[in-house]
Amino acid sequence: MSYRIAGVDVHKKMLAVVVSDVEIESEYKFERRVFGSNPEQLRSLAAWLVEQEAEEVAMESTAQYWKPVWGALERYWKPLREKREGARRRSGTLHLAQAQSNRGRRGRKRDFVDAERLVKRLVARELTLSFVPDAHQVVQLGHRSAGPQCPAYAEGAGRRGNQSRGSGRFGG
Repeated sequence: MSYRIAGVDVHKKMLAVVVSDVEIESEYKFERRVFGSNPEQLRSLAAWLVEQEAEEVAMESTAQYWKPVWGALERYWKPLREKREGARRRSGTLHLAQAQSNRGRRGRKRDFVDAERLVKRLVARELTLSFVPDAHQVVQLGHRSAGPQCPAYAEGAGRRGNQSRGSGRFGG
């Protein structure tokens, strides 16, 4: 039985995506595809990953560009993989790798090679993964953020513009 993992090299306007069966004995064979980063393309990515029967997805935490990709996969891909008949324990798992842990050799950056390296290093457990709370965890923790409802925010500690108006730490 095959077990397929996807690697996504995330850029501002482009995603290099690979999928491979990681339970084969020989060299991995990768299916490759490029997607845009707009919402329609992200839905197409999720549909393609379902079509490719990807069980897990690893992506690099590139600036803030990973966030919409993560959100789209969490919404359109993850539920389909988790709830399907015959799903394994790790089916539907998203992994966010810290960029440092997926570094390649110095020189020209090669997108598909980076995505392939994500898959290989995930299988070998060589990636440093970041914790990303589920959507319901973010909502539950929302009351602790430094927003208008927070006492420190109301007292001025949470507002950045205070110093420029002369009411900051140095008076005015």
